[in-house]
Formats: sequence, structure tokens, C-alpha cells
Amino acid sequence: MAARLGVAESEVAEESVEDADFPDANFGANMAGEVSAQMITPGWRIRLRANGNGYEYRANRNRLRLFNFKGANHRVV
Repeated sequence: MAARLGVAESEVAEESVEDADFPDANFGANMAGEVSAQMITPGWRIRLRANGNGYEYRANRNRLRLFNFKGANHRVV
């Protein structure tokens, strides 16, 4: 998050991390025109705060997506 926003890591605060079941393989975080497998996908909902705004990552051990973000999503390697 810090790299995406161009801020120091110390300026990003963790609000919560919780287990979640998402409605599809993209964790319910599809970009416009994107398709994904329609299956319940377990993972984590990770809420962060930076620059006075809240951000939500959705992830599992293989993938990480930023929910409602206008930009590229990344794969965890």
C-alpha cells in the first residue's frame, strides 16, 4: 500500500484482518470487463488506512487484490 500511494510504510496503519469467503476467484474484486470463476473462494479481508482513507485488500496464499482500486492488482509470489 505504501508503494502504491508513495508514502512511508509507517504512514499505513492496519485496521483489521479477518477470514472471509468471497463470491468468486477474484475475491469479488473484479475490474471492469474482467471475468473469474464463480466459486466460493476463502481468504482474508485486510483493511488498511493511509492519508485519511481506508483501503481493503482481499487475499489468499496465492493472490492479492485491492478492492475498488483504480490500478493494477498483483500476484503474490
